[in-house]
Amino acid sequence: MKRIIFSEIEGRSAGFRGLAAVLGLFFLTGLAAVMYVEHAGHHVTGGSNQVVWGIPDVFAMFLIVSASGALNVAIISSVFRKTLYKPLERLSCLLAVAMLLGGLMILVLDLGRSDRVIVAMLNRNFKSVFAWNLYLYTGFIAIVVVYLWLQMERRMNRFVPAAGMAAFLWRLALTTGSGSIYGVLVAREAYDSAIMAPMFIAMSFSFGLAVYNLVLLAACRGSGREIGDVLLRRLGRLLGIFVAVVLYFTAVQHLANLYAAEHSGVERFILRDGGIYTLLFWGGQVIVGGLLPLLLVFVSSRRGSHLSGRTVALASMLVIVGAFSQLYVLIIGGQVYPLTLFPGMEVSSSFYDGVVASYAPSLPEIGLGLGGVALAGLVVLFGIKLLRFLPTTLVNAAIDPHHAAISDKA
Repeated sequence: MKRIIFSEIEGRSAGFRGLAAVLGLFFLTGLAAVMYVEHAGHHVTGGSNQVVWGIPDVFAMFLIVSASGALNVAIISSVFRKTLYKPLERLSCLLAVAMLLGGLMILVLDLGRSDRVIVAMLNRNFKSVFAWNLYLYTGFIAIVVVYLWLQMERRMNRFVPAAGMAAFLWRLALTTGSGSIYGVLVAREAYDSAIMAPMFIAMSFSFGLAVYNLVLLAACRGSGREIGDVLLRRLGRLLGIFVAVVLYFTAVQHLANLYAAEHSGVERFILRDGGIYTLLFWGGQVIVGGLLPLLLVFVSSRRGSHLSGRTVALASMLVIVGAFSQLYVLIIGGQVYPLTLFPGMEVSSSFYDGVVASYAPSLPEIGLGLGGVALAGLVVLFGIKLLRFLPTTLVNAAIDPHHAAISDKA
């Protein structure tokens, strides 16, 4: 492989300024939404005593899980020694840190008393999964920043594989902790499952790569940098594999729950009788976020044809739509289904026992979620403008040693 040359983007175009303005507006909207909820009280949101995690948590979990997965592109290069992905390492680390910052912004500002997070930091309770995640998140940022510095400082490049292995193990622990938040909640029938941790790891692979693909394609197109079909084919097929793995774990989760009699009620709710949640599961998660990307990636890459940037971008966008559908069904659908206080008995009271709760996202909640996404976008946008995160070219001859060798012989 030829020596990789990285450079900043100019950031003087109308498109750059327009995108920065839009992201800045959404970020300020998120802050305004937080101030409004803090002043008026949480009754202005769609949450209730039954649904305490709303649409902001869907956005936050998407960003956190995707941050872990976006780092995989760098790990494939550093740990698994796939030189084709070497030019993509820096952007992978930047995107991972940016999305985690956006997700943490949503989580902290959605608490109601954001200052109370200091209590969790000073009073450690290691029996709580939430307490463990506090250290997993901050540790992830620290490790990835060091990992990125080692990549950018040529004298320290020999330590990159070791840092990559540390980042790989830490990102597995982080995603395991995120999945365990739901897996250890035995009171919620939709959550109580040991498969949550590995399924979240699989989701991170798929969601993170989908976001990475879109950011890479947008950044290269906006700055006039070329991407060869070799890299597009690899990224597209890798995304298809990860999507298939997520579908597999989803099938195992629901088949196992159907086998267990105590979970039959919530399975009927999600798979058949849940209304919007059933629609999002089958239409959004399975078809739009699963089957359609698989068809796009593997049918388009059949013998004699190549994956185009538009195909990879479309498949990635569909995966993201499916990701939000999956997390909405998991987080919101798992809460609206009533708690089983007395198995085998009908329960009803003035406290809505035995009743499927209702939830409708409010504008302040959506604003906060979009604000976190905008923060991640701003970090990436100004990161690639100020520092050398992007390679000058990603054409086949520059990144694929086999292609270069064939060209030389020709």
